[in-house]
Amino acid sequence: MKKLLLISWLMCGFQTPPTDTPQAKVRAYRQSHEHQLLAEYSQFLAIPNVASDMPNIGRNAAFIMDMMKQRGLANVQLLESGVDNTPPAVFGEVRTPGATRTITFYAHYDGQPVNPAQWAPGIQPFAPVFLNGSLEKGAKITALPASGQPIDPEWRLYARAAADDKAGVFGLLAAYEALTKTGQKPTANLKFFFEGEEEAGSPHLGQLMARHRELLKTDLWIICDGPVHQSGRKQLSFGVRGDVNLHLTVYGARRPLHSGHYGNWAPNPALRLAKLLASLKDDTGRVLVEGFYDDVDPLTELERQALATVPEYDEEIKKELWLAQTDGGGQKLVEMINLPSLNINGMQSANVGDMAANVIPATATAVLDLRLVRGNDQARQVQKVVAHLEKQGYFVTATEPTEAERLAHPLICKVEKKSGYNAQRTKLDLPIAKLVIAAVQATTKDRLILHPTSGGSLPLYLFEQHVPAPTISVPIVNHDNNQHGENENLRLQNLWDGLETLAAVMLIK
Repeated sequence: MKKLLLISWLMCGFQTPPTDTPQAKVRAYRQSHEHQLLAEYSQFLAIPNVASDMPNIGRNAAFIMDMMKQRGLANVQLLESGVDNTPPAVFGEVRTPGATRTITFYAHYDGQPVNPAQWAPGIQPFAPVFLNGSLEKGAKITALPASGQPIDPEWRLYARAAADDKAGVFGLLAAYEALTKTGQKPTANLKFFFEGEEEAGSPHLGQLMARHRELLKTDLWIICDGPVHQSGRKQLSFGVRGDVNLHLTVYGARRPLHSGHYGNWAPNPALRLAKLLASLKDDTGRVLVEGFYDDVDPLTELERQALATVPEYDEEIKKELWLAQTDGGGQKLVEMINLPSLNINGMQSANVGDMAANVIPATATAVLDLRLVRGNDQARQVQKVVAHLEKQGYFVTATEPTEAERLAHPLICKVEKKSGYNAQRTKLDLPIAKLVIAAVQATTKDRLILHPTSGGSLPLYLFEQHVPAPTISVPIVNHDNNQHGENENLRLQNLWDGLETLAAVMLIK
């Protein structure tokens, strides 16, 4: 009966909440403090945050600690993994007298590496600027209006990590600020846990969480990362895909060769790599690696019902992205993200453009991104890919091949596995999940979208291992934020809506 009631709720949504609500108080506070909030956020975004850049990672962590202390959080500290020269997590908490529940909020403050040359003129990754809309629609760089004047919520803030995922860090702290400044008190003990190497694959998160297990104990993890639905509607995700990266290198001659003197004779590793990569998928995008889909845990009936309520939006996305056709043989996007995937992140061999030369390259490399769903194991999935490469006739090695190996094997592929993690999924009908659903639904007149699995990846399986508690993702940023790419941006209205959403979760009964 409980499942039927939840399915019925999914199909109809809630009514618009009254105007005199905690949400209205948060909105009023935000409206009168937009300039201050955006000034502070811009300062935060101006600090470079690639995980390998330890000096700047330290500056980010210090800035977050200051923001926490200014808002009255207790026990503010850095949590170390115990491994030298690795990014710390930043921790703070709010103790609520009489509270019987603890909620821990997670976001990460590191970002993807950047290539400033790929960003639009006048926009640099760590020099935040405002545009009067989306760059793709011709928006221009503009200055904010004078202090006290309203700011157009359709404007966007451009900078690396503006959406992924400093928006999560700042949105959570700003939401808590709005509650306290309007006289509202959380109903649970709150903990804030901000990671510093998620974009690097969270290689030390397990050690860090094991080391601080007692401090991190909680009844619920709220994950603030990722975008709202492409339609703009709010959504919750109850699972995330796992992720693991493979770096492939294929070899030719020991040095680049003149394409005239040696063409038609010396094998070209770029061509060999292209053929090897082409063997991984068919023309519909289905992965041809044997057993690639065999381990998938099927969705439950309730999860399938939730997917059925997601609005049809594929045609709009195709128009937005200028796509005449998609992979999947006609399956919907929401269906495809519940399957494992294999993506080619990038390829490189010699040079192109102004640097192109008439050579036969010595090597060719590619980076593969394997997204995993519940049931997949990262090591097992990698081994399936390795077995596929071997079936194509390649000698596979994990280290740089020796001279003897180069002479003995005509086809060689070095495969370097980077750190990764498995997928995770939370049940939709847990009592505490229903509380979160109701809280977020109360902040929007549109029916809330519930996803069994997010398309993105986070190391939430480590949470299950070290600090077990349900995990629910509450994304806030715009879907077209260009995360992981050039010209990353945040639509201001998404930040403002996010404050109301996150504040509501902090008040769940």
